[in-house]
Amino acid sequence: MKKWFLLIAAMGLVLALAACGDEKKDEPAKENDEAATEPSETEETDEIEAVKVDLIDANEESVGTVELTEEENGVLVNVKAENLPEGPHGFHFHEAGKCEEPDFESAGGHFNPTESEHGLETEKGPHAGDLPNLEVGKDGKVEEEFVAEHVTLKMGEANSLLKEGGTALVIHAGADDGKTQPSGDSGDRIVCGVIQ
Repeated sequence: MKKWFLLIAAMGLVLALAACGDEKKDEPAKENDEAATEPSETEETDEIEAVKVDLIDANEESVGTVELTEEENGVLVNVKAENLPEGPHGFHFHEAGKCEEPDFESAGGHFNPTESEHGLETEKGPHAGDLPNLEVGKDGKVEEEFVAEHVTLKMGEANSLLKEGGTALVIHAGADDGKTQPSGDSGDRIVCGVIQ
């Protein structure tokens, strides 16, 4: 009888210890499951909704800003600048995020991921980077807003302004005629801003 009692007690003790071990094993698993379902604080989205671009002239002086905002039909471009020559000026997104004075040639050519022809009025165009001319007033100021339909701020897209290496915004000395290849005969680059 004592043997049976001891045997039953020993088996009960083994079962109790085994149950405690299983509970401990389950606890970390629960913690891991909770951690997997909770959003990480370091997670980032691939979509940037707005970017502010600082514009500088050939003397490294600030002349204004451009705010770029992602919209359903493209990127909303809001330009506010001053101390510019009066009249119409070619305005484009360029292919490299570099603005080295004094000529800003470091920004490369127009942003053109589809290898189209230049010009808003060209049958085989436009470049994704082609934009309407800016009209600067007698006071040297310009404030304009329009949608650039051929670009995006979404990362990873072929027409994203936020591609590796960035892109740039350039204001030219003269008006873009909307058709002359490769850049609309708009003259020297007088203002530049890096987009990244």
